Amino acid sequence: MRARTLFAMLGLVLGAALPGAAAAEEASAPSAGAPGVWGYALARDLMSPFCPGVALADCPSPDAATLRSWILVQEAAGRSRADVEAELLERYGEQILSAPRVRGFGVTAYAIPIGVFVAGGGLVWLFLRRQTREARVEPRARAALLSPELERLVDEELER
Repeated sequence: MRARTLFAMLGLVLGAALPGAAAAEEASAPSAGAPGVWGYALARDLMSPFCPGVALADCPSPDAATLRSWILVQEAAGRSRADVEAELLERYGEQILSAPRVRGFGVTAYAIPIGVFVAGGGLVWLFLRRQTREARVEPRARAALLSPELERLVDEELER
């Protein structure tokens, strides 16, 4: 009973804290009409060429800070996100993308996991179907294995 009360209180505290954290994050993000909307989003969406495995927005490198500033300057100059992203792809290559493109060889990055998931589901379905079928057939098969003479002998032994 005491643990249930503790968990209920913990749930209430987390429930009250999470909406406040989301509101604080929204307040710190630029508004839709303010400059820097897609510039900051692009920095979050791209991988840093200077810190492998880290988003450009999270990379502490001075070069990454320069690149983030360059993106914001390009946005302020009126260039579109697609143009800036195309230039960055030309400059740094496909490694700057956080997810592979859904064309050409990049399709395999999406198709293989889906295919493995579907094949695994099929194997589980076949296994379960086989197990339930064997469970239904097994009692009949055991009864058919004993001959009438053997059954009579077993019955006599059980009566003693």
